[in-house]
Amino acid sequence: MATVVVISVEGQDGLWVADLDAGTVVPLPAPKAGPLKVVTDLRATGATVTKGVNVAVTVQSAEAAFSGHYDG
Repeated sequence: MATVVVISVEGQDGLWVADLDAGTVVPLPAPKAGPLKVVTDLRATGATVTKGVNVAVTVQSAEAAFSGHYDG
């Protein structure tokens, strides 16, 4: 099972790579070609692309997440 995910947040530019094993999140340079370029192009039109993720929610802070709250 993959433990690295590429994420973005609605309303913000850019992609991020989260390595869950290493506990790191780093910016991903804008892809110039390939499947991630297609995803970023779709995202620019307002599309949401999800593959292999079964939960993804935004929260205002880590404290909110640890309290069991997320944005509705």
